[in-house]
Amino acid sequence: MQLTNKTDKYVSFKVKTTNPTKYSVRPNSGIVLPGSSCNVTVTMQAQKEAPPEPCRDKFLIQSVIAPDGSTNQDMTPEMFNKEDGRVVKEFKMRVIYIPANPPSPVPEGSEEGTPPRASSQENGNQNFEEVSRSLEDTKEKSSEAWSAISKLTDKKASALQQNQRLRQELEMMRKDISKSRSGGFSLMFAILVGLLGVLIGYLVKRS
Repeated sequence: MQLTNKTDKYVSFKVKTTNPTKYSVRPNSGIVLPGSSCNVTVTMQAQKEAPPEPCRDKFLIQSVIAPDGSTNQDMTPEMFNKEDGRVVKEFKMRVIYIPANPPSPVPEGSEEGTPPRASSQENGNQNFEEVSRSLEDTKEKSSEAWSAISKLTDKKASALQQNQRLRQELEMMRKDISKSRSGGFSLMFAILVGLLGVLIGYLVKRS
């Protein structure tokens, strides 16, 4: 719970309970500054048995105006003594137990005699079939994708081999052309030398 001081004075508070061994209150007392708030946490201790209903436990919150500038160390039990003419305001609260897990609403099918478990089982079977179908579709698409990738890989390897063969044949053709060129040059040179020798011999004989 949250205690809020809506006044312009310092307010001292104290929280009491009819069953202090059953509940833990932190903080159970303190000073709330003007215009500020203080959070108080109430915790029920672990019980060996289920608490009786209705619960008769109660809490009492007392508040009184404190001197300006007061702190928690300045608080004394006498501050909440009504005999000195002090105005002590009190607020009482009764403890009510609320189930931690409220019951779930009854399914509509149960009113007609259809057990809820059957409907949940049917839904589970339907969901399982949908998941199985999606898995099968995924497997088929995956196998098709791997097949296409394998075909593309084979085509790429074949194209690389053909490219390598063409390069080798082109290199061999270049070598043959260069050899034929070099051989033709030597033959022409030999013919020219022979003709030149015949011409020189003819001129020598005439002279």
